[in-house]
Amino acid sequence: MKIKAISIFTMVLVLFSSCAKVEKKKVPFVWEGANLYFMLTDRFNNGTTANDVNFERELPTGKLRGFEGGDIKGITQKIQEGYFTDLGINAIWLTPVTEQIHGVVDEGTGNTYGFHGYWAKDWTALDPNFGSMEDLKELVETAHANGIRIVMDAVLNHTGPATEKDPAWENEWVRVEPTCTYKNFKTTVECTLTDNLPDIKTESTQEVGIPASLAQKWKGEGRYDQEVKELDDFFARTGYPRTPKYYMIKWLCDYIIQFGIDGYRVDTVKHTEETVWADFRKECEYAFELWKKNNPEKVLDDNKFYTVGEVYGYGISNKFAYDFGDKKVNYYANGFTDLINFEFKHNAQSSYEELFLMYSEILHGDLKGYGIMNYISSHDDGSPFDQKREKTYESATKLLLCSGTSQVYYGDESARPLLVEGTAGDANLRSFMNWEDIANKSETKAILNHWQKLGKFRANHPAVGAGIHKMISEKPYVFRRSFVKDDYQDQVFVALNLEKGIKEIPIAELENGTKLRDAYSGKEAKVKNGKLSIDTEFDILLLEIIG
Repeated sequence: MKIKAISIFTMVLVLFSSCAKVEKKKVPFVWEGANLYFMLTDRFNNGTTANDVNFERELPTGKLRGFEGGDIKGITQKIQEGYFTDLGINAIWLTPVTEQIHGVVDEGTGNTYGFHGYWAKDWTALDPNFGSMEDLKELVETAHANGIRIVMDAVLNHTGPATEKDPAWENEWVRVEPTCTYKNFKTTVECTLTDNLPDIKTESTQEVGIPASLAQKWKGEGRYDQEVKELDDFFARTGYPRTPKYYMIKWLCDYIIQFGIDGYRVDTVKHTEETVWADFRKECEYAFELWKKNNPEKVLDDNKFYTVGEVYGYGISNKFAYDFGDKKVNYYANGFTDLINFEFKHNAQSSYEELFLMYSEILHGDLKGYGIMNYISSHDDGSPFDQKREKTYESATKLLLCSGTSQVYYGDESARPLLVEGTAGDANLRSFMNWEDIANKSETKAILNHWQKLGKFRANHPAVGAGIHKMISEKPYVFRRSFVKDDYQDQVFVALNLEKGIKEIPIAELENGTKLRDAYSGKEAKVKNGKLSIDTEFDILLLEIIG
């Protein structure tokens, strides 16, 4: 009997010990500290060559101004291969995949097709060059299974250019002039971005029917009755008038209801009345909650639907106001939790501490409760932080260790060239992903490795992007980030510009004997007399508490 009692007691101890070891609070996903990857769908990875040519898009184009073969399947493949997980990516933003104009446009740099996704012809269909609805479903489900959120791109301001194959919609729907001059609010909003880019009259209060060319298209595809029924149901539920903006909102929200996408990056925000975005956000939230209700087993967490706006020229130092000259607009008060921060590339020219302190103070001060998305390069910024790719390590360190959501533009992590011989304008920024360099060049592999280590550290620790920054020591440069959400707490320590080899840094905040792991080298050490001594071959420490 005594032997049995001892055995049972021992088993209980073992079980308790095992539970204690695995009992680790799940790292919460927070948008304000997310590590988001942005790619042009057509330029990232070609999952199948079967859809490379559609709608007779076979005319010669200017360099990098035609479809290159990248598609939704290609993105899914890279998720399955673990590329994004290895990079510490927990959200993906892809350029629009809706059906693009079929024709070609000559913008003075050679023929151009809508490979970039911003020249929509039909918001209710996917462009076969990008893939099918089934492909999109698989992408979202695969991403979610790997802890990655999907952000689609919402274009509500304009259709694609008019061509012989793509007639402009009726003037009740769009304006084709004047072109924007950006002198004040009206000349930024009630105008076309460029010549021959029909501007949707989102300010219109006139009720309209379905554009004739779109109705004809739906009839030819045998889905006119279904599309009309869905519109009737939408307008009956909401009570909205049948004005252009509400058609657009309905079509975009369908992707949330059908696939459970997690957010929208919204294009050309300042070129549309701010009230449009408040309505858009309201319907996005309704759609997201409806999807959650219909798919309870697929819900990742209790995060709200994410909307980040492209207000071209907005910067963190503007805080809440974007100034048109004759009017200031607060887009955070009109549907957005985040805005793209066009100022980061300039702020990143300063020292680490100046950059990190400024961003932490603003985001935990005036902008508390809201967020920004930082980037060093993008698809349409012709003056990126490091155009010649000469500061790729510094780019990663500043972007991924700064407060706010980090946007990694495809190829930042592999030094994909941003200057391509024979190209003009934004085509320089849109070359095909340099997979061969990643596979074959040791220098590219080393750069990628740096981005991976920083990215995973950021993804594993919300404190990095969403925590409060505090400098501990100027020389050596050491700082702490601390984050608290409900009953979850996170604290990390980072040291930069160190000597390689044995290094000693002050960490008086922790008790003697506290064990830390350097996520960059994998080495471990304990705090002794308020200091940490550790021997690594690198000049950076990414320290996490392990005991």
